[in-house]
Amino acid sequence: MTTPLRIGVLGSGNGSNCEAIMEACDRGVIPGAVTVVLSDHADAFILERARHRGIPAAFIGQSQFKTKLEPELEQHLVRLLQEAQVGLVALAGYMRVVKRPLLHAFAGRIINVHPSLLPSFPGLKSWEQALNHGVKVTGVTVHFVNEGVDTGPIILQEAVPILPGDTAESLHQRIHAVEHRLFPEAIRLFAANRLRISGRRVDVTS
Repeated sequence: MTTPLRIGVLGSGNGSNCEAIMEACDRGVIPGAVTVVLSDHADAFILERARHRGIPAAFIGQSQFKTKLEPELEQHLVRLLQEAQVGLVALAGYMRVVKRPLLHAFAGRIINVHPSLLPSFPGLKSWEQALNHGVKVTGVTVHFVNEGVDTGPIILQEAVPILPGDTAESLHQRIHAVEHRLFPEAIRLFAANRLRISGRRVDVTS
């Protein structure tokens, strides 16, 4: 019998994807549980979502940078995840670039959800990038995390059409709905040991 997966979630904001992961665990879709939720913002609602469910949640500490953590602060983050005996780190709206301490400690065990069809529109506010660029289709990507910004091997993708009259808000809402399905599905596949990384490619085994 497979050991239940222990998931650590990192987030910077509202935490709706974290909520989707926790609900999937509760329903048994994901054979595991979220064991810790950490944020780089002390007042992030993602922490309240976790505490409401009795899941340990903590602010990781103040950073002088906006897009990354100091090495010692990232090492503190690693210790918190290791103390929770995490087997997978899920980035759910975590707005910092992951650096070597975390990448080394959890190599091949960090995944992120991104609101575009990568490699198109990496970085911030991808739905606005897509809308402003005039493309007809964007979407959602779940990928393993590496040293780059949204450059890791892709696990799953799903297209989201851009409709006539779409605003950034309406498009973002439809993208969110897909994220809430696709991210838990990728975690389910990871928990079932069905993901194989081969260079840039991720194969889903039967």
